[in-house]
Amino acid sequence: MEMTNSRQTIALRMERQHLTRKANEAEYIGLYRDMQPGQNVYWNGFGDPPSLTYRADFGDIDFNRRRQSDHALIKGRFAGGNLGWIVPEDMELFACLFQKPLSKPTGRQSALMELIEHEGPLNIQQMKESTGMLVKEITPALHRLQEAFLVYEDQYDGEWDRGWCRFSEMFPDVELTKYSRRDALKLLLRRFAFRHVLFDSGMARSFYKLPVKEVTAAIESLTAEDILAETDGGYMLKSDLELLKSYSGEPPKSVYAMHRNDFLVKSSEHSLKGKYPHPYPDTLYYLLTDGEFHGAAVGKFRYKPEVEDIILDIPQDEAAARQDEILNSVHVLCGVNNPIKRYCGESLGVTAPNP
Repeated sequence: MEMTNSRQTIALRMERQHLTRKANEAEYIGLYRDMQPGQNVYWNGFGDPPSLTYRADFGDIDFNRRRQSDHALIKGRFAGGNLGWIVPEDMELFACLFQKPLSKPTGRQSALMELIEHEGPLNIQQMKESTGMLVKEITPALHRLQEAFLVYEDQYDGEWDRGWCRFSEMFPDVELTKYSRRDALKLLLRRFAFRHVLFDSGMARSFYKLPVKEVTAAIESLTAEDILAETDGGYMLKSDLELLKSYSGEPPKSVYAMHRNDFLVKSSEHSLKGKYPHPYPDTLYYLLTDGEFHGAAVGKFRYKPEVEDIILDIPQDEAAARQDEILNSVHVLCGVNNPIKRYCGESLGVTAPNP
């Protein structure tokens, strides 16, 4: 087992994820591909395209809105059946990994599939009128068909009136059996490893929402093929293990408030869950301090995020010295006019928002 320098690993991770230097459009396209499936900003981004917060030197929400319109980003149900956006050239890879075959469709699923095959594309209102089903009956049936990659929801803009069509009509060249699940996961794990530099099976499970046996088997296979190397902290690409021997980067002093759909947060859900206990309804953001998670902004999501407190696990003197920096990082996401009521449990003297 190889030994690694944690500060160098963190520095290279921040560099690879463009938290040290923001990505231009060409770099962003590669970054987005490796962080797929993309999602919008948690809670704040309803109806917005996906984005990689802090990582682009341009407005990536507008950039991805154009990509959606051009079908250069496409929607599907992938990790854990969650909605996400990928580039169309990767649809075959993601479908082979996340497809949930439907061997015994229900009557509603069969009726909707037949309707779409003969009359699609159709929106949900049209399906309701044709079948007499209720929207609350149609929607879960469509979602299950979507998870089986039998239908496709063509959302190319922010409108709610979206057409559903046969998956094979939209993607006639996609072979749903081209890759085994393990081979598809191995390809994605190589990208995952490149952007994280160092990762473990828990991180891959958290992000891709796959069973531990499948993740472990894929990692072991990549290690046996000499693509991954096992280290004292997990696994990394063999090429990065060699790179770090001469790498001299240092993590920049920085604080980022990360929303819950961020790539780093999604990859760390297993370790972050319950790490910062509090009495409030929601953990709003996690605080990436000098490249590591060292706190959270907590409170409640309502019409806007209501920040009740900032919880930190750094020394008190450092927390005091960096108070303005940490508060400002949270305001980037919650808004500069949105009051933060407490810092490390101490009142900041602001008035609570009206209910």
